[in-house]
Amino acid sequence: MNWQEKYERWQQFAELNREVKEQLNALSHDEKQLEDCFYKTLEFGTGGMRGEIGPGTNRLNVYTIRKASEGLARYIEEHGEEAKVRGVAIAYDSRHKSPEFALEAALTLGKHGIQTYVFESLRPTPELSFAVRYLHCFAGIVITASHNPPEYNGYKVYGPDGGQLTPEFADRLITRVNDVENELTIEVADKEELVKNGLLTFIGEKVDRAYIEQLKTIVQNQELLEKHAADVKIVFTPLHGTANHPVRNGLKAAGFTNVTIVAEQEKPDPNFSTVKSPNPEEHAAFEWAIRYGKEIDADILIGTDPDADRVGVATKNLEGEYVVLTGNQTGALMLDYILSQKKKKGTLPANGVVLKTIVTSEIGRKIAEHYGLVTVDTLTGFKFIGEKIGQYEQTGEHTFLFGYEESYGYLIGDFVRDKDAVQSCLLAAEVAAYYKSRGMTLYEGLHEVFEKYGFYKEDLVSLTLKGMQGAEEINHIMSSFRENPPLAIAGKKVATIEDYKVSKRTNVAQGTTEPIDLPTSNVLKYILDDESWFCLRPSGTEPKIKFYFGVKEESMEKSEQAVDLLKKDVLKIVESVRAKTY
Repeated sequence: MNWQEKYERWQQFAELNREVKEQLNALSHDEKQLEDCFYKTLEFGTGGMRGEIGPGTNRLNVYTIRKASEGLARYIEEHGEEAKVRGVAIAYDSRHKSPEFALEAALTLGKHGIQTYVFESLRPTPELSFAVRYLHCFAGIVITASHNPPEYNGYKVYGPDGGQLTPEFADRLITRVNDVENELTIEVADKEELVKNGLLTFIGEKVDRAYIEQLKTIVQNQELLEKHAADVKIVFTPLHGTANHPVRNGLKAAGFTNVTIVAEQEKPDPNFSTVKSPNPEEHAAFEWAIRYGKEIDADILIGTDPDADRVGVATKNLEGEYVVLTGNQTGALMLDYILSQKKKKGTLPANGVVLKTIVTSEIGRKIAEHYGLVTVDTLTGFKFIGEKIGQYEQTGEHTFLFGYEESYGYLIGDFVRDKDAVQSCLLAAEVAAYYKSRGMTLYEGLHEVFEKYGFYKEDLVSLTLKGMQGAEEINHIMSSFRENPPLAIAGKKVATIEDYKVSKRTNVAQGTTEPIDLPTSNVLKYILDDESWFCLRPSGTEPKIKFYFGVKEESMEKSEQAVDLLKKDVLKIVESVRAKTY
């Protein structure tokens, strides 16, 4: 069916939602926009679905939400009556249409006799992960598009362990979603009827209290906080999202009372009016927090993304200016602190494990080695870290201590199985308290970590290539690097090539190969003979290809020079490949 036929089907549907009908009518003279709304079906992938809000099969609306939920309902039914009784927990963020989409999901599931637990108001994504485990649900849904622009929303599905679905289970769900032929004719239940029958329950305070209680276990050194928590001057911004109350309540429970909230960004706002992008990975998102920091001479600035799974941290550098730490730097500070405190208390397990993604800094491995622990790498995506935690929980092979990724996602307590910015805010504040108790800033603490383990430096370049031509160009870049791999970069020889698409690690000098024991993924990683590395990874949710770079040197200055040279040489090859293509 071409886009015009799909458009006509929607236009002629007698019971079409009034808002959607009005949106379609408003676009009736804009053929290009209409084509974009209908030329394909919004893809439901391993991470759920994400897209612009609007009418059509390629937009997020009540009908595409119902389709995803109908597929999930059929998936749950296949697992029997117990799965239906255990039901689904549903949370949503501060974006446009989030509460409405959450309810549509519940009504669709309810039509199949599936129990749902819907949060009464917006909540962080990690609390949804917690709720699935706390309520023993069979699945969870979060309506969020994380830190995408305001016109976007999304739909993420969680499994019984509270983690995002891994590819094996996601593929089964995707099949059920794709089996739904007509999104317009999906039947939904009546809300009042579901409430009366007990199939729809609104949740909130009880789960909140249980989550806050678990947050107390994040504290590593209670004595330190009793003495110094109140002295730490914190500026916090939820960037118009869901983290405001959970983070403030968590900090208060841990003894951090000197907390200033960025008033301009405190309230939920679906337009994220004060920032270009509500993403703590982007330093511009800290503009307001830095103003507040300067006014009160804050020790630490903390910012969370709208669904509160990512957190950014800023502190004063040696010149007294506030700088935003990278995700790798914050992770290194957290990891070294956790392990040092556990060792000091004698609670460091011999079988402890640190989990990180393949594009996250190697300093984590170095820190873990120092404490006699192993580090296990996973593919990019926190679902793989959550999956590993579950595996180790069953086998007893390792005890989970910390999981993180370079994109500002961290997990300390495994009562959640996704990255958790609320936990991370508490730990970041405690690390700041630790260094302040020693008369140091967080930045000075970072340099102490570097002096101890080496000056690691990473960088990331994202290349946005939109549309069909962009997708072809991304594929061509990947195939070019695969078929004609560089043998030397930045004056260093390539020692190892890891191709995750074919699960193969090649020792270039010896010409030998060995398998990589991870799920397949379209990722290439090149490790040079001085252990610096770079990696190519097309994004799974956006029209981008990402280039990651990592080096280790004897000083910060040398590491910055080395990463710049590595980046320059790799991107020169990329531009050469693109020039030959178009």
